[in-house]
Amino acid sequence: MPLATQTSARSVRVRVAAIILNYRTPSLVVDCLETLVPQIDPALDEAIVVDNHSGDGSAEAIRAAITERGWSGVRLIESPRNGGFAAGNNVGIRAGRARAYLLLNSDTLLRPGALETLWSALDTNPRAGLVSPRLEWPDGTPQISCFRYHTPVSELMKAAETGPIDHLLKPWTVAIPLEERALEPDWTSFAAVMIRGEVIDTVGFLDEGYFMYYEDTDYCRRARAAGWVVRHVPEARVVHLRGGTSPVKELTRQRRRRPRYYYASRSRYFSQAYGRRGRVAANTLWTLGRGIAFLREALRHKRPHTVEWELWDNWRG
Repeated sequence: MPLATQTSARSVRVRVAAIILNYRTPSLVVDCLETLVPQIDPALDEAIVVDNHSGDGSAEAIRAAITERGWSGVRLIESPRNGGFAAGNNVGIRAGRARAYLLLNSDTLLRPGALETLWSALDTNPRAGLVSPRLEWPDGTPQISCFRYHTPVSELMKAAETGPIDHLLKPWTVAIPLEERALEPDWTSFAAVMIRGEVIDTVGFLDEGYFMYYEDTDYCRRARAAGWVVRHVPEARVVHLRGGTSPVKELTRQRRRRPRYYYASRSRYFSQAYGRRGRVAANTLWTLGRGIAFLREALRHKRPHTVEWELWDNWRG
């Protein structure tokens, strides 16, 4: 599916439009709103909940909660289809013209002051197109949320998971170690991210060709190519429960087969970022890395660290 057509001129209506995407997680959405609503100024900001065609009563439950709690500045939009993460967020972006958009997974909780801290970081740094908070567990333990680009070389490292290779190819490590200072990574997790409205105007909407996964990597790449900076602001803190909105992380932990949309997104990313040859190189190097890991696992009688059918699914895309 092609990228959604971008707007030529955006009429500014609010300062920040916070968008929460729901797919069959109404209780998580309500919990998220409980932490978000106290941080929005109804005179300046708004919260938009997009129900991604859940079809399970989620929209009705969320609407009832909004009414019962008397939340002002909060509205619910029901998408007529579930087009995935990018498409759902685009519904909210189109509906809420703003100077900035705060995208939030439904499994997030904002610590006090998070919204204002993100807005201040964006407002005071004209080069910053996207700013992200520190993601953390409920007990305050930080989560890695800043990254270098996925590359064919990083696919070799991912599949091999071998110390000497990781050391030799360290500059291609995707995950950036946790820092307590502001960073400008290649890309950041879209579990919680604030995007400047001008970025939407110049770069366009999220690519709806990604159903789920890799759309954040792709969007940051496009924004940086247009001259914008991705900035990480750890002073803003957001709890991320992880796994509440997608089964992929739990399936990966159990080493069970991931949904096909994950691999379709992976293939789309490598094709768009590096061309068809780059996609083939990524799959080839992953396969080489898997062969290295297989030998190590066989010698040490270890269980494979990759998930079921991963080799096949990588190539099938």
